[in-house]
Amino acid sequence: MTLCFKHGALLFCLFCQCVVAAELAPFTSDGCSAFPEGTPEQKQLWLKCCTAHDFAYWQGGTYSQRLEADKALQRCVASVGEEEIALVMLAGVRVGGSPYWPTQFRWGYGWPWPRNYGELSEEELKAVRDAILDAEDTIQALIDEE
Repeated sequence: MTLCFKHGALLFCLFCQCVVAAELAPFTSDGCSAFPEGTPEQKQLWLKCCTAHDFAYWQGGTYSQRLEADKALQRCVASVGEEEIALVMLAGVRVGGSPYWPTQFRWGYGWPWPRNYGELSEEELKAVRDAILDAEDTIQALIDEE
């Protein structure tokens, strides 16, 4: 009986993961999360790096895609002249950005938690593209209002 319950619960969880897979939240960015967005003199020096990194994290994907996103963050911050800060940030996102943490800045945070590493399905890729188009429309509408 216990074995049957465990297998049934596992199948239920797997089914739920499939059902909610296409429920992508709109893109949001919290900047550099709990980390400064620049130096005291240049307060937003590497903010664009964090926003691009957030975009990759929002979508999620495979382990190798996360590693590339983290290395891109490091390269971006280093390119503004902050190589030491870039290494600290890389260490932080490698530890704190796991998809297994129920945080707002985890890998794949645009999707319901829990979510593992994995290729996005065609349906999920379409949800990402649609969310991007929606965001572009919203931005254009704001520009048109000015």
